[in-house]
Amino acid sequence: MTGPLWALLALNFFMADMQSGIGPFVGVFLQSHGWTSGLIGTALTIGNVAGMLITTPIGGCIDTTDYKRLWVIVPGVAVVAASAIILVSQHFWAVTLSQIATSVAGAAIVPAVTGITLGMVRQRGFNRQNGRNQAFNHAGNMLGAAASGYLGWRYGYVAVFLLASAFGLLTIASVMLIPSDAIDHHAARGKEDDPESQPHGFSVLVKHKPLLILAVALATFHLGNAAIVPLYGLASVAGGLGNGPGVVATTIVVAQGVMVIMSVVGMHAAERRNFWPVLLASFLALPVRGVLAYFLSGWWGVFPVQILDGVGAGLQSVAVPGIVARTLNGTGRVNLGQGAVITIQGIGASLSPALGGWIAQWVGYQIAFLCLGAFGLISVALWILLRSVVNKY
Repeated sequence: MTGPLWALLALNFFMADMQSGIGPFVGVFLQSHGWTSGLIGTALTIGNVAGMLITTPIGGCIDTTDYKRLWVIVPGVAVVAASAIILVSQHFWAVTLSQIATSVAGAAIVPAVTGITLGMVRQRGFNRQNGRNQAFNHAGNMLGAAASGYLGWRYGYVAVFLLASAFGLLTIASVMLIPSDAIDHHAARGKEDDPESQPHGFSVLVKHKPLLILAVALATFHLGNAAIVPLYGLASVAGGLGNGPGVVATTIVVAQGVMVIMSVVGMHAAERRNFWPVLLASFLALPVRGVLAYFLSGWWGVFPVQILDGVGAGLQSVAVPGIVARTLNGTGRVNLGQGAVITIQGIGASLSPALGGWIAQWVGYQIAFLCLGAFGLISVALWILLRSVVNKY
């Protein structure tokens, strides 16, 4: 493996904690400052909506620019700023602003790294390299979560946010180690032939039906899935079952450890068959996870619940970019398509914290887990009924 590819793996490793290292800890941090679960969910949802709205335009910009590394550097700076904001003030709009900055950063960095990867290894090497990328990404998240849990227990929440800032700086350093001439910008966008004839914005989903089906199935899945981790942490802490950082860190470490394995499994499964069964398995994990969270919520139940989270997210981290890259190969709109799918998926993910938070506040955490898990059954039904459209991928 060449030096630039190692830098790419380092980028994926460090960007993991930069992307989501703060997010899972925000809930228990705010809870310790007197926030209710509904208000916490609302602040997170506003941030998620901002990221959702900007993702597709950013994907289109990344397709057209030859400065893809800059789309990693700017998010790194944004995460450092977001960490500073939430530490200085826990006022609702200050916290919301920090979540907006974090979400916009996450919206930019995912298609940017996808484009950089495609530009470095081309379509033929994308599936395998993306599998390696995701394994390193999940490993970085696992290590970051473990470090955050220890530092939060030892030194308090300030250390958690400082660690995320440090990972942001290391992400910037890693992408700068990738030479600009190592990225073929035509390959990075899917070999654009006639840009004026290619789809723009959400029309890319309308023109390519497999991507529309994929996006809707993912949105439904994440409407249920996204809230389970923060709610599980809140339920455990509310029940006096452990310190906030330790509980949250354990949920992340368990899930990310499984994701490392499942990203490699998903990569090999896609090479042997295609991406359809990989996505089906990921959707099936959610309803089982919701039932387990209902019956096993508590410190010892962290492990089976989060193992299933790792199965679902690990498989999707390989299959989703792979389907987008294969479907749009030759269109010159790979990163736009990636952004459009993430945006529709983000509708579900952005609504999930508020939905789960208010359900938990009204009827309790256990019922909320069952309701959220049921959305996975809808994704499974959609994926099976429309199999003929997407199965070739």
